[in-house]
Amino acid sequence: MTSFSSDGRTLSGVSRRQLLLAGAAGSLVLVSGGLPVLAAGKKPKVGLVMKSLANEFFKQMQAGAEKYAAENKDKFDFKAVGMKDERDFAAQVDAVENFVTQKYDIIVVAPADSKAMVTPLAKALKAGVKVINIDVELDAGAKKSAGIDLAFFGPDNRGGAKLAGDALAKALGAGGKVVILEGNPEADNAQQRKAGFMDSIGEGKLNLLDSKTAHWETEEANTLMTNFLTQHQDIQGVMAANDSMALGVVKALDAAGLAGKILVVGFDNIPAVQPLIKGGKMLATVEQYGAKMAAMGVDYGLREMAGETFTGWVKTDIKLITAADL
Repeated sequence: MTSFSSDGRTLSGVSRRQLLLAGAAGSLVLVSGGLPVLAAGKKPKVGLVMKSLANEFFKQMQAGAEKYAAENKDKFDFKAVGMKDERDFAAQVDAVENFVTQKYDIIVVAPADSKAMVTPLAKALKAGVKVINIDVELDAGAKKSAGIDLAFFGPDNRGGAKLAGDALAKALGAGGKVVILEGNPEADNAQQRKAGFMDSIGEGKLNLLDSKTAHWETEEANTLMTNFLTQHQDIQGVMAANDSMALGVVKALDAAGLAGKILVVGFDNIPAVQPLIKGGKMLATVEQYGAKMAAMGVDYGLREMAGETFTGWVKTDIKLITAADL
């Protein structure tokens, strides 16, 4: 058994660095000596359950996972499923139930709702499916109530948001007036990213004018930011909990003639925000390597099938991205 402490280091057995190495660019490299050798027989079936494929981050995650699966098609069969939008929770439940019915061996999941997804995943575990929780951590209390113990393979969302928030605080200085666009309140990563932004606001002595959810969605963020501009005409900075919302923010700022004048930070480093950062319409974002995270989830699922057990939090990489990095 390999267990992990809260900072991702092993408590027993080999170190996390022996299991997972961060390359110079921060990309994740699987270093388990190739995929584990499983007992002879049919190939394992691996299902990936993601959030909205309208979000470029999850398109990248799907592409990375499918590339990894294609490179290892002789070792496992693979299928990826996403939601139509960020609040289509029922689609994730249906996907998990379908994978169980179809006798998949491994389900890798980025939960849209940290509490609601525990029940279907507990049923999957009871059916003998290996479940790997990536990207968004399942709620600890809900897991305890369901009698399950699942490791979390994912980034420090609070720490990542603080990286972006600190960059904004440094640029604005004490007293800078900011607003926050939050993600889905049901998702742990949304809660953690808001907490990280609040850490930066406190330490940087910023003035928080308003904080509301735009549910991770671009057009909802555009509408919310337009309303913020009407209600708070002295906004100097914006903290968006993901880049899809940051795109909506920039769209609203463009329409108001304020792009580049009000500083914006996001989270995810999707391709669409990179020209905005280069062009000065965004200050920064946070890279969390979604494509590699999904491939890692598959790898850890196969390792669990081969007999390893993981608990606690296995941290994946994050990095602040500014114009200097692009």
